[in-house]
Amino acid sequence: MPTTYFQRSGLRRYLNETGEVWLFAQRFFREAVRRPFEWRELLNQCFIVGNQSLFLVGMTGLIMGLVLTLQTRPTMEDFGAEAYMPAMVGVSIIREIGPVIVALICAGKIGSSIGAELGSMKVTEQIAAMEVSGTNPFKYLVVTRILATTLMVPLLVIFGDAVALFGSYLVEHMKGDVSFQLFFNKVFRQLSFSDLVPATIKTFFFGFAIGLIGCYKGYHSRKGTAGVGRAANTAVVVASMLLFVLDFIAVLVADIFFDL
Repeated sequence: MPTTYFQRSGLRRYLNETGEVWLFAQRFFREAVRRPFEWRELLNQCFIVGNQSLFLVGMTGLIMGLVLTLQTRPTMEDFGAEAYMPAMVGVSIIREIGPVIVALICAGKIGSSIGAELGSMKVTEQIAAMEVSGTNPFKYLVVTRILATTLMVPLLVIFGDAVALFGSYLVEHMKGDVSFQLFFNKVFRQLSFSDLVPATIKTFFFGFAIGLIGCYKGYHSRKGTAGVGRAANTAVVVASMLLFVLDFIAVLVADIFFDL
């Protein structure tokens, strides 16, 4: 009986929170199209999201390209297929590895930051003070941050992919004396429309999910300062899990429409 009770209680909490996130997303879409638009704050959040994550994404992309090529090249040499290394690495990074890894980095960096920031504002009653003063805190705090992550995560993914390919080129240049032009000619010759479009489109959903979960957890933070830490932690965990679900759905949809 106790096990059944806790299972039902956990399932009920999960379903309730899923419904609350859905209502939170609906409110975002309603507020996003209503005037006035907070353009200044949106640009500020875009700068914060992109600038604070640029170095981390760049380092992650560089190491990702270096490690992937170093680990894969010996196996390709055993089969005499090292000439296919640029094409294989390029497709792997751009189609799947780059978007997912960079999105997970953004979930940890951006999602936790948004959750902690809005959570601290919630528990210190700054959000309530904005409501009393006549400001719409949801539009100013939530809409701008979700839009910023939706717009900036795809750009960060593109930057991370480019740095990862450059890291792969460095290994190929040192190991196989491959020129810069030859390496990237092989990469882009192998890529097709069905590789680039689905990989780019799903990054917008990744960015939206990171912003949505981070804002939801922070905006509904409770129980004082302990709740702020809990909001930041759960924002990262939930956003990371949601990224894997969205990636799985994106792969299924791409398989149907693009015949990958």
